[in-house]
Amino acid sequence: MQFVQANGLRFAYLSEGSGPLVLLFHGFPDTARTWDRVMPEVARAGFRVVAPFMRGYHPTEIPAHAKYDAETLGRDVLGLIEALGEQHAIVVGHDWGALAAYTAASLGPEHVRALVTVGVPHPNAIIPTPMMLWTVRHFFVLRSRRAAARARANDHAYIDHLWRRWSPAWRDLPASETADVKRAFAEPGCLEAACAYYGALSPFVPAVLKTKIEVPTVTFAGLHDTISPRPFEKARRCFAKSYEVVTVPGGHFMHREHPGEFVAALARVLQGVTS
Repeated sequence: MQFVQANGLRFAYLSEGSGPLVLLFHGFPDTARTWDRVMPEVARAGFRVVAPFMRGYHPTEIPAHAKYDAETLGRDVLGLIEALGEQHAIVVGHDWGALAAYTAASLGPEHVRALVTVGVPHPNAIIPTPMMLWTVRHFFVLRSRRAAARARANDHAYIDHLWRRWSPAWRDLPASETADVKRAFAEPGCLEAACAYYGALSPFVPAVLKTKIEVPTVTFAGLHDTISPRPFEKARRCFAKSYEVVTVPGGHFMHREHPGEFVAALARVLQGVTS
């Protein structure tokens, strides 16, 4: 565990390897340890891989003014690149980490060598159909006044429920998969901070994400995710440079469910960026 000051916050992060910087951002309900099967392989491939704990996620600092909007998350990414002593990085983001990554690539394309997103299509390509609203119904639960209390009840049973719902083909999901995030959420204020991400959501796409992304992008879609690969394909209009959709087995947590397939595909992407 290491710490660095970026965008006005003290961020905790995990680090391994040396070489070109690869930043790995996690989502909800998760922590930087979600990448523990990915980091060693990326490091062995010749990269310096860093996995930060997102703002508000223990042991990263909880912001005093509760800012969790898309632009702030994107500036966290850019601030971390600078704080880690680099001019640019390959940015990989899952779930909320994907939103941060999309926004960083829009705000500072000169600092993002390549963009890799996992499990979340570009927000400007998401159409709010009744099916999509049902798929993201947790947004409404986690925006409510009692969101943290509900998520904390019965040993964070709602967290286990979300993992099973979002990776429905993962029949033998072990309890250890959610143990780390439960420990983080047991820290004062951490779960409230994680829920505040949802409270910061707007029904409108942020202005910064309405222009085409000028960074080569690869996005991963899980074949068994509750969000099908279709919106990822429709997102092509949101990118001015190369854009590839990679489908891999598994649901929303595909990188945990099928780490071998995911890491092999990610390694190919990273090698293509640096070759």
